[in-house]
Amino acid sequence: MIINISAKGMELTPAIKDYAEKKMASLEKFYDKIISMDIRVGKNTNHHNKGEIFFAEAKMEVPGTDLFAEKTEADLYKAIDKVRDYLELELKKRKDKFEHKSRKDKNLVRDSKEYKL
Repeated sequence: MIINISAKGMELTPAIKDYAEKKMASLEKFYDKIISMDIRVGKNTNHHNKGEIFFAEAKMEVPGTDLFAEKTEADLYKAIDKVRDYLELELKKRKDKFEHKSRKDKNLVRDSKEYKL
C-alpha cells in the first residue's frame, strides 16, 4: 500500500508522519486489497472555535468505491485515531459484504449441481 501524507496550516513533523503511517498501515490486516491512501492532517482556522482544532482526513483507494473519512479533535493524534477506527469499521463491512456475496454464489452453484443429478 502506498501512503501519502500532507499537512495544511502546520508543519508535518517526523513524529506525526510516523504515527499516521503506522496507524494507517495497520489497516492492511483487515483488508489486503488496499491500493493507496492519501492522508491530510492540519489545523482548522475556524474563528468561531476556541483553541486549536485539528483535523485528519484520509482517502483510501480500494477496488470498487473509494473510502473517505474526516474527523476533527482538539488533539491531532485523537483525530488520526478516529479516522483509522472509522476506516477499520468500513473495511470490515466491505469485507463481510463481499464474503457473504461469494458464499451465496457458491451455494447457488452447489444447489444447481444437486438439481442436475
